[in-house]
Amino acid sequence: MSEDEFNKLFKYVEKRFNEMDKKIDTVQDELTDIRGAIGELSAQVRDYHNEMKFMSHQIDKLRDAILQIAKATGVKLTVEI
Repeated sequence: MSEDEFNKLFKYVEKRFNEMDKKIDTVQDELTDIRGAIGELSAQVRDYHNEMKFMSHQIDKLRDAILQIAKATGVKLTVEI
């Protein structure tokens, strides 16, 4: 292989590696964005879960209060709670 052929081949390979490096950088940036979005979504799911637990507890307390009031006043409830 002549030196000119080697230089052409080297430049071609170098160009291809540079293109691949750019694509890899783009993919890494996209992965970073995806990780950030997943982190945000995870925090939202965690907050939602905590809110649902709190609301469930509040509903249980309200149900108990209604049952106590109904028993104390002699009111018969028409729906089961």
